[in-house]
Amino acid sequence: MNRAMYPFYFAIAALIVYSVFFVMPGLMGIYYSFTDWNSYSNEVHYIGFDNLAKIFDGQAKYLGYIKNTLVFMVATVVLKTVLGMLFAMMLNDGIRAKGLHRVMLFMPSIIPMLVVGLIFKSILNPATGLLNESLRTVGLEFMTQKWLTDLNWAFKSIIAVDVWKGVGYIMIILLAGLQSIDKTYYEAASIDGANFWQKLLHITLPLIIPALMVTTVLNLLHGLKVFEVVYVLTNGGPGYATDVMYTAIFKEFSTGNYGMGTALSSVLFIVMTVLGYFVVRLMSREGNES
Repeated sequence: MNRAMYPFYFAIAALIVYSVFFVMPGLMGIYYSFTDWNSYSNEVHYIGFDNLAKIFDGQAKYLGYIKNTLVFMVATVVLKTVLGMLFAMMLNDGIRAKGLHRVMLFMPSIIPMLVVGLIFKSILNPATGLLNESLRTVGLEFMTQKWLTDLNWAFKSIIAVDVWKGVGYIMIILLAGLQSIDKTYYEAASIDGANFWQKLLHITLPLIIPALMVTTVLNLLHGLKVFEVVYVLTNGGPGYATDVMYTAIFKEFSTGNYGMGTALSSVLFIVMTVLGYFVVRLMSREGNES
């Protein structure tokens, strides 16, 4: 056997494995999104765009899934980026015990989301939770809330928990970006009389565009595929108020409505692909222009 052909054989084998385990399941999922596949019948019928029509025909339930997912994505991207940048800048300058603060902020990001959800479900319990008990203890009982069952607070609480867990990871990436900036840029700007905000806008932000692009894409994808924190804290409740796309997909499959579940999965995949592509293009262009 010709040894020079070995790389070719390995490439063919890798392509076959990738096609079988990744491409084909994806294509099958897209196909089943156009069917009435369910657990109540052994027959699968092609129904065209009926499932997609149910999603986008104005039904509050399905549109609510999409709205909640997009709101969660935008809120967590903005909050994690802003807070992560703030913490990174603080820990990049002359603050004492920087190593300890970095570890403390990064620690929540390595805890499994399931564990974080269970901890905060206990903390946010309206009757016996640590948060409400602490507010009562210091005489702020009027601030106590039904954090996970009140329509006005449930989704906000989920966002807050997710930001608490993930901001340290974003901070580390942005901190690495800040530390890669040559200090002579700031020294030269100081000589020219630039203030803090001028340095931030004209030196810091343009030079950490690559790091910001990474964190934005990671946050965006995480926001769109959020599942564990919602499932553990509220399971989509009260009602459908905090349901997102992945909890909806989970519930559709759990009830045997596989066709609708795959249709929701296909919609989410398309949204993730399109948004990810445009964010990368936009931030790459901004980086090149700077």
